[in-house]
Amino acid sequence: MNDTALLHELLPAVETLAERHISSSKEWFPHELVPWSRGRDFEPGVDWDPNEYPLPDAVRSALFVNLLTEDNLPYYFSTIDRVFGGEAWGVWARRWTAEENRHSIVIRDWLTVTRAIDPVALERARMHQVSGGVVPEPETVPECLVYVTLQELATRVSHFNTGRQLNDPAGTKIMDRVAADENLHYLFYRGMTDAALEFDPSAVVCAIESQVRTFEMPGTGILDFAAHASAIAAAGIYDFLIHHDKVLMPVVIRHWKIDQLEGLTPEAEQARDKVLHQIERIEKVGKRLAERSAERVKEPVG
Repeated sequence: MNDTALLHELLPAVETLAERHISSSKEWFPHELVPWSRGRDFEPGVDWDPNEYPLPDAVRSALFVNLLTEDNLPYYFSTIDRVFGGEAWGVWARRWTAEENRHSIVIRDWLTVTRAIDPVALERARMHQVSGGVVPEPETVPECLVYVTLQELATRVSHFNTGRQLNDPAGTKIMDRVAADENLHYLFYRGMTDAALEFDPSAVVCAIESQVRTFEMPGTGILDFAAHASAIAAAGIYDFLIHHDKVLMPVVIRHWKIDQLEGLTPEAEQARDKVLHQIERIEKVGKRLAERSAERVKEPVG
């Protein structure tokens, strides 16, 4: 089934899931979550002092990457609009955009008030990120559906785990609120992928294989992204094992039940074998890296 035909078949699901999302979403206001009384003016020419808000560098990296990903929203919208288009999809895409923009507002306001991140470095990085406009761009409808499903769940996990490492109730509450939104976005896209599996399971399985094999956390184009990603993994906020346990297993194996699908084309059968092997490989790599990290912690200092 080509993309045009699949999009036509998916229209009822888009309308139903968008309505479900809007009815189940909780209205909230960024200004009510930000602890404004903790803020003060930034004097021109005065350098940011990290000691004003003590925080492990890895957690600063997570906040940095999470916020800049939200800032790159126009290009994610552009990709979704390009791949899906259509009025029903437009209703969802605009709603999704409005909610994601709220995330960048509340996180940035909190970071500015608390001085948790260097605001000059953050703004320069935002300019670099948004000027570049680099985002993953899956080409087909099944690939885009699979990618955004995995991406929204991964983002939820990252936001939530970042919040757990903040010694700041206001910050934790904000990250939990954002993570809750991301979970609803994940449920929408997972539901759309469920519907696509009913119409063209072989195409979706091939898309799953492609996206599992090439998946990257949002952040492509962010300054020093590799270094930030490494720090985030080392801190246990998001790493290979978390990706396996909290994203791939719950969705690909337990929800989509890719190992139990029937009536696949020979190409899709091969893709299924590859993705199952890839998931096993990710688990092994994740466990190996976790063991090495634990050993480094045990090593005596000096």
